[in-house]
Amino acid sequence: MIPVRVIVTGAAFAAAIFSFASVAPAAPARQVQTFETSAGPVRITPIYHASLMIEAAGKIIYIDPARPANFAGLPPADLIIITDIHPDHMDPGSIAQISKPGTQIFAPPAVVSTVTTASPISNGETKTWGAWTIEAIPMYNVKRGPAPGQLYHPKGRGNGYVLTYGGKRFYFSGDTENIPEMRALKNIYVAFVCMNLPYTMPPDEAAEAVKAFHPQIVIPYHYRGSDLSVFKRDLEGTGIEVRLLDWYPSSQ
Repeated sequence: MIPVRVIVTGAAFAAAIFSFASVAPAAPARQVQTFETSAGPVRITPIYHASLMIEAAGKIIYIDPARPANFAGLPPADLIIITDIHPDHMDPGSIAQISKPGTQIFAPPAVVSTVTTASPISNGETKTWGAWTIEAIPMYNVKRGPAPGQLYHPKGRGNGYVLTYGGKRFYFSGDTENIPEMRALKNIYVAFVCMNLPYTMPPDEAAEAVKAFHPQIVIPYHYRGSDLSVFKRDLEGTGIEVRLLDWYPSSQ
């Protein structure tokens, strides 16, 4: 076979570039956070609201991929972890978008009825996935709900998670208030902690929870509309490093 060389010049080249730029999805700048462990670096990329990506040793994990997160330019998932049934955490379209043959999914039983390819994991259960240990931690409301006698997140339905890799423990709160199970956590290296009203808790309440289990680093997420300066102020002098990232990029 004789190769055919196609050359595009002048106006045709400019038109082609313009056409591509018009249709290609823009990948927003990502504030990738790198954490060292005994098994090598863990890179965590905030995507949007509660959606994030974890990279370690060539494997890709997503937590709560959901619209309107922009996954342009990001690799497909080896593992997807879901916290709850609400659409800002569980989105079948986003799951399909980032999946590939062999993608594994862990989710609470309440999610599995919709995401039927997921393997169930309940509060208190621990699973091993490659070099990772995945613990399902309770996440729930104590007092906030849509009506008297109702809670936005009843105990037992959703999961927070502690993921351990290379001797370092990473906590992802899911949607929760300041609950005893969070305050009792031990040896957390990095904590991703939710806050927003009316669904979870305000920044001062989140700070009180963080003081109790004292991670080395805390990163607020799922904070839409919250005053993060209050959270940071309340943790001054504790020795906990507070990292404020942009989970709501203007390009989304």
